[in-house]
Amino acid sequence: MVDTDRVVGAAKDFGGRAQSAIGDAVGSSRNSAEGRYREAEGRAQEVYGQAKDTLRDVAGNVSDYAGEAYDRGGSYVRDGARAVESRVEENPIIALVIAGAVGYGLALLLHGRR
Repeated sequence: MVDTDRVVGAAKDFGGRAQSAIGDAVGSSRNSAEGRYREAEGRAQEVYGQAKDTLRDVAGNVSDYAGEAYDRGGSYVRDGARAVESRVEENPIIALVIAGAVGYGLALLLHGRR
C-alpha cells in the first residue's frame, strides 16, 4: 500500500519541476525559485512517505514473527505437557517423589532454615 504522502510529494515535485522549467524559459526568476521550492518540498514529502511505508512494512513483519513465535511456543508447551503426562502415567511413584522433592526445595528457598 502506497502512502498518500508519496503520491502528493511526487505530484508537488513534478509541478515544481514544470514551474521552474517554465520560469527558466521565460526568464522569470520568481517562478523559477518558487518551482524549485515546490520541487524540494515535494521530494521531502515523498521521502517522508517512503519512510512511513518502510516502518509499516517492518511493523507488519515483526507482528508476523511474533505471532509465529507465539504459536510455536504453544505447541512446544503442549508437546512438553504430553511428554510429562506420559512419564507420570508410566511411573507414578517416581513422579510423586520428584514432585515432593521439588516442593520441599521450593519451601527451603522461600522460607530458609530457621
